[in-house]
Amino acid sequence: MSHSHNHAHHTGEVTHKKAFAIGIALNVAFVIVEAVYGWIANSSALLADAGHNFGDVFSLVFAWGAAWIATKKPDDNYTYGYRKTTILVSILNAILLFVAAGLILYRAIDQLRVASAVNSNTIIWVALVGIGINTATALMFMKGQKDDLNIRGAFLHMAADAAVSLGVVVAGLLITWTGYNWIDPLVSFIIVLVIIWSTWKLFMESIRLVLDAVPGNIDRDGVNDYLKKLPGVERVHDLHIWALGTTKTALTAHLVMPDGGSDELLVKIRSDLAKEFGINHATIQVERKEQNDSFHPHCS
Repeated sequence: MSHSHNHAHHTGEVTHKKAFAIGIALNVAFVIVEAVYGWIANSSALLADAGHNFGDVFSLVFAWGAAWIATKKPDDNYTYGYRKTTILVSILNAILLFVAAGLILYRAIDQLRVASAVNSNTIIWVALVGIGINTATALMFMKGQKDDLNIRGAFLHMAADAAVSLGVVVAGLLITWTGYNWIDPLVSFIIVLVIIWSTWKLFMESIRLVLDAVPGNIDRDGVNDYLKKLPGVERVHDLHIWALGTTKTALTAHLVMPDGGSDELLVKIRSDLAKEFGINHATIQVERKEQNDSFHPHCS
C-alpha cells in the first residue's frame, strides 16, 4: 500500500488583517452616524441601512476571527486543523443577513402603515457617505474573494451595502422631486430583496461545504478522468473530494494498479492535482487488486 500526502501550506491564503480592521472601524463609525440621522430624519430606509450595516460589522468581526483561527496548526484532536471555522462563519454571516432582512421588512411595513414625513436631504447626504465607505471596504476584499468563501462573504456584504446606499440616495431624490414619503419604506422592501438575493448563493455553498460536498470550483469528473488515464491504473474507486476550509481542498482515492505504483508517479499525481484542479491535500492509496470496502462510490 502506498500513500501520497501534500501537507504544504497554501501560500496564497490572505488573512486581510488590515482590510478587516479598517472595514470594521469605518463601518462602526458609519452605523452610529446613520442610525442617529435616520432617527432625526424619520427615515425607515436609513434605519434599515444602518441595521444592515450593523449586521455586517458583526459579520466582519466573525470572518476576521475565523480567518485567524484557521491559521492555527493541526493538533492531536483536530488533525486537519481549524480551517472549517471559516465555513461555519460563512453560514453565520448569511443567517445574520437573513435576520437583518426580516427586521428591515418589519420596520418598513410599520412606516408604510403610518405614512409619516421624512427629511429627504438628510437621507441623500448620509447615504452618499455610505456609498463611499462601503465601496472602499469592498475593494479591499476584492482580490481574495475569488479564492476564499469567507472573504467572498465579506466582499458581498460590503458590495451589497454600497448598492443599498445607492438605492437610499435614489429614494431621497425621488422624495424630494415628488413629495411621496411612501417611497422611503418602498426602498426598504427593495433593500430586503437585495440582501436575500446576494446572500442565498453564499449560504447554499456554505451548507454544501459543511456537508462535505465537492466544492463548486472543483471539476469532480475531470479529476476522475485524470486518475483513470494514469499509466497502469485499471480502476479508480472511493474517490472523495471535500473542503477543509474556504481555501483548502482535500482528496482521497484508491487506484487499482496490478503492477503497483512508483513514488515518482505519486509525486506527479499530487503535483498535477494541485496545479490543474486546485486540490492541495491529496491522499492516494494504490492497490494491486481491488479491496472489498463497505462503502464505494464507484468511479470505473
